[in-house]
Amino acid sequence: MMAAYIIKLLVLLPVMGGLIFAALWLYRKYQPALMSVQKDRRVKILETLPMGGFTKLAVIEFEGQTLLISVNRNQVHRLAVSVDES
Repeated sequence: MMAAYIIKLLVLLPVMGGLIFAALWLYRKYQPALMSVQKDRRVKILETLPMGGFTKLAVIEFEGQTLLISVNRNQVHRLAVSVDES
């Protein structure tokens, strides 16, 4: 009984390690490409923060303005606006 547990552990541990390594490798490979897509857009998502349920806060940049918005399933609300002076 204990031998079966040890064999399963010795088989599944390297499999899990390989999956974790593959996920991190894919993340590092494709993350810069996803961020460079936004460089040429007029609307840029600077940061998002999940607030629970289906609600998120997002900081976006549009035409020299930085906007804080609240997004849920049915609505988008503008919470604050900041004008960039650069």
